[in-house]
Order: sequence, then structure tokens, then C-alpha cells
Amino acid sequence: MIKRKIYNYLENFFKKDKKALLITGARQVGKTYAIREVGKACFKNFVEFNFIEQPKLKDVFAHPQNVESMLLRLSAFTEAKLEAGKTLFFFDEVQECPEVVTAIKFLVDEGSFRYAMSGSLLGVELKDLRSVPVGYMAEKEMTPLDFEEFAMALGMSDEVMEHLQNCYAHRQPVDSVVHDKMMELLRLYLVIGGMPAVVAKYLATNNLQVIRDEQESIIKLYQRDISKYDYGNKLYIKEIFDVIPSELNAKNKRFILKSLHERANFERYKNSFLWLADAGVALPTYNVEEPRIPLKLNEQRNLFKLFLNDVGLLAFLYSPDFQSSIIIGEMNGNYGAVFENFAAQELHAHGYPLHYFNSKKQGELDFVIESDNKVVPIEIKSGKNYKRHNALGNVMGNVAYSVKEGLVFGNGNVEVDGKIVYLPIYLLMYLRPKEIENPVYVFRPM
Repeated sequence: MIKRKIYNYLENFFKKDKKALLITGARQVGKTYAIREVGKACFKNFVEFNFIEQPKLKDVFAHPQNVESMLLRLSAFTEAKLEAGKTLFFFDEVQECPEVVTAIKFLVDEGSFRYAMSGSLLGVELKDLRSVPVGYMAEKEMTPLDFEEFAMALGMSDEVMEHLQNCYAHRQPVDSVVHDKMMELLRLYLVIGGMPAVVAKYLATNNLQVIRDEQESIIKLYQRDISKYDYGNKLYIKEIFDVIPSELNAKNKRFILKSLHERANFERYKNSFLWLADAGVALPTYNVEEPRIPLKLNEQRNLFKLFLNDVGLLAFLYSPDFQSSIIIGEMNGNYGAVFENFAAQELHAHGYPLHYFNSKKQGELDFVIESDNKVVPIEIKSGKNYKRHNALGNVMGNVAYSVKEGLVFGNGNVEVDGKIVYLPIYLLMYLRPKEIENPVYVFRPM
């Protein structure tokens, strides 16, 4: 079994929180499996309902008279013993029955059982829901395996992982043998990615062709979703999805609408971009006018890069030769796209909103994040000449921005040069927001 970080989150949630839980995320990231595994471990009784396999379930939430009638109807769909305080109800594929999300408030309030929900395209199907039960439901996004999860799944020892974390924290060079091994593992991740089914195929077969077949099935599933769920915009969505790899491989990775159509405009395609983001298929990274906090106030929503949710799927869409060249380390061409997609995926998995900075005068920074109430500029370098970064130097030298530290992630080992820290790209797995140890309480005036 591939161990996921979200298992600990789920276990703690089920022990401490009485609210219902909604797990969102793209197709094939392992939502159902995670809830099923942890739910069975945490509860004496685990009852699973699926609105696709059991379409009549929708009738349970069609104008119910009260909570008792809902529970009575649900009991008719299972032979499992329903014990108060010891049973978890899991509703899967809830996009087929959005009414269950509004009804969950009353089920939670009744208090006899616990509830978890998941499904496909929830960001699309539920975003306009008017009666979201605030205070009765928690929401957690699940992503593909990040690089740390991938390394652990492939058997990297706790000792090595601890060494890497210490090197990141103290800005010390990684042991040279460990560094070479981690770069080899990183190249493997760029090809396989973090989709659980693809990782499982690799662990079982070590066969690149089998891996490609699994990746192709996921891409086809995404394409079917596009054609099925958005009749009005499906042609626009498909156009955008199909050109993401070529746009990322261009010198200017910003998404250029004219690559779709000579007369394309943002307003026409806006809903299609949002659909891909809401479906969890793409990761939009918005330009900021200035690298100042809060970055959200500086966003330019019509200027953005568009990354895929999984770097392995991106490498698949290029070619088998491209994947092979990454694995054997012959990365002499333009591999910046996969490095940047990897970075976007890691930052997103760790909870950072995705931004970049581009200025005609100062140049372009690949990513800009907020950390500890400060702006941190990030450059991603796939080549050997990773110490060339004019834009980073310009921003670091601009006293108006007051940037304390800049990060460059690339192929080299850890090195500190003034306010710029050079780090192996795999150490992105330890760039995370700080957890708030002491909450700040704001008292209302009397």
C-alpha cells in the first residue's frame, strides 16, 4: 500500500472533529481509496454509497420529510449494521447528487453517525451550490503524490529523508552520493508523476510502456470529462487542454491566447480556463504586478501560466523519447517545462497559491510565494548554468521590495551566496508554509 500524508489528516479528523468531511481533487488522485482505508481502520462499521453505481440513492435526498426519513431510506440500501457512534457513512461520486451536500447539515446535527464525501469534478459541480453547510462540513483537497510521498513509496529510508530535511533547514550541502541518488529519483518522478495508479504500476512492473498505458487512460478520462460535463464550452476547454504542453515548452511560458485562435480573447475563454482549474486538471499561476504582500491584491487574472496537475502526465504528452531521455539523464534540450511543472505541483500540494512576476524592466521570476509574512522569489533552473538569473538579481536589488532571501532550485547542491540560496530541486519537498503554533485571538470590543 502506498502511504499518503492525507491518511494522518483523515485519522486525526475522524478522532477529533464531528463535522462531515468533503474530499475534493482531480480524478485518479486516490480520494476514494484514502477514505475507504482510513474509514475502515477508524470505525467499527464502514458503509459506502456510490451515486453512480446506485442511482436510486438520489431518491433518498429528493424532498425528504426529515432526518429520520433520510436515515430510514439509507438503511434500505445497505445490509451493514448501523451503530450510533461507531459508523461512518461514505458517499462517493456526490457530484451526481449535489443535494447530499446541502442535506449533510441535518445529518450531522442529528449526531448518530459520521459522514465523509468525495467524487469527481466536485470543484465544477458544487461551486455554485447555494446551501453549503458552513460549520457542519470541512473540505480538504487531495493532490497527486508529492515528491516526498513518491520517495517514501519507492523505499527511501527515514535516515536519508532526515538528512535531506536537515540540509534544507540548515542550508548545508547534501551528501554527494545521496544527492546523485535523489536526482536520479527526481528524474524518475518527472516521468512517472504522482498519480497513485501510475506509481503502483511502476512498483509492480518497472515497465515504461505499462506506465504510459496507465497515463494514457487518465488523459482519455480527462478528455471524456471535458466532452461530458460542459456542453457549451467543451471545444474551448479541449483546445486549451491540448495546447498546455506546447505553451509550457515555449520560451515565454505565459499562456498566449493567440495560440488557440488569432482572434481569441480572454472573456470568451475565461470560463474554460476556470473549468480546467475547478476540475483539478490544470494549475493556473497568475502574474503579480509587483512582488509585494499580499500577492493576492497584485494579481493580474488575465496573465497566467497554465501547468498540468501532474508532471508525469505532461512528460507523457511530449513523447516516449522525451521520457526516456529524462530517465537516463540526457537532459540537454529544453527541459524547463517539466522542472517548472514539478515546482508548481509541489508548491500547490503544500498549500501555496501560485504566482509569478514578469516585468519588462526587471525580467521574469518563475514563482513568487508568501512565507512568514515575506515575499520569497523562486527561480527554477533545469540546466547547468543555474547561477544566471538576471530577474532574480534585479528584484533582490530593488530596495522597494525589501526581499530578504531568494531561492534557486536546480541540479546543483546546496550553496549560499549572500541573500541567494541555491538548492537541489528535489528539496522543494521541504518548502512549506509554517504551521501556526500559537493562534492569535481577536477580541470583540465590549
